Amino acid sequence: MISKKIISAFLIFSFTVNIFSQTHKNWQNKIDSIIQIETPVHFNGVILINKNGKTVYSKAFGFSEIENKTPMEMNDQFEIMSNTKQITSVLVLKEVEKGKIDLHTPIKKYLPFLKQTWADSVTVHQLLNHTHGIVDVEKPLVFKPGTDFKYGNLSNILLGKIVENVSKKTYLELAAKLFKQLKMNDTFCYSASDKRNLVFGYINKENKFSKVENSMINDENLPADGVISTAHDLVIWNNQLHKGKILSPKSYQLMTTESAKSQHDVFGKEKMGYGYNIRIAETKGIQYLGHTGLGDGFSSLNIYIPKADLHIIVLENQMNENSDLFYYTEKLIKDIIFETELVKSSR
Repeated sequence: MISKKIISAFLIFSFTVNIFSQTHKNWQNKIDSIIQIETPVHFNGVILINKNGKTVYSKAFGFSEIENKTPMEMNDQFEIMSNTKQITSVLVLKEVEKGKIDLHTPIKKYLPFLKQTWADSVTVHQLLNHTHGIVDVEKPLVFKPGTDFKYGNLSNILLGKIVENVSKKTYLELAAKLFKQLKMNDTFCYSASDKRNLVFGYINKENKFSKVENSMINDENLPADGVISTAHDLVIWNNQLHKGKILSPKSYQLMTTESAKSQHDVFGKEKMGYGYNIRIAETKGIQYLGHTGLGDGFSSLNIYIPKADLHIIVLENQMNENSDLFYYTEKLIKDIIFETELVKSSR
């Protein structure tokens, strides 16, 4: 005969499972609703939420080519734009581990073609965290190195040249080798002759979409914006990076330790920590790491919450002409996830 205690325990367990299941369903339904709204922004892309190695939400919505109404698929490839910069940081730090780059050595050593006197004071470290003050290689600095933060692509273009000079290999070769090592089989550097399953990018003006016919990516800016990837491969990237599979513990700590302050609306209204091309943020007591990417008719969001082992990946093949609507859906999705038990249990 089953005791009353066992029955009671079973009922409590069943109730808890049901509540969790309902909560789980509720946040999924909320995201489903958000991506179907028409105004102010029409979502077009993919969303992948992964926790403890398992996919808990996966959705492709909209079209990879809007004119032909080609359905979006989860394995479609996107320009991830500034999320490329994390990859550049890793390539630099791998050369640091080999003793070929010193983070606190002036960049003139690695880029002797630079003529400005600031090349004798700006360091590799300052390129990695955007505290260098360079706005043009032919112009003076806008602030003394290390005293302020100014985000931009130029620092990563220079980092790409540094990596190439010390390794005697092209950025494309180094990145391809890394992607192969990590088994990121659907990730590569953009090339006009090799687009694979790359979707078309669009500029969204009041929900009217104009195709971007000519990519802004070229050999020069590959280290800043040039990587093509999928939502699934970005989960692989996060797992490999944040679980010690790519860098040494020392290098990883350098990359993910706050060395500057910066503000970005997706991550909050206040200034937060910035490491080596990665944001170190906190929302409602929950610490997480991440970055965004925007341009060329694409937008991307990659967030990893270490204590929850949770990945939030959103890739879109559109960018809004109205800057007030940048990352509109991404912010809503992030806010929903941060209110769920997926995250709260990590506090």
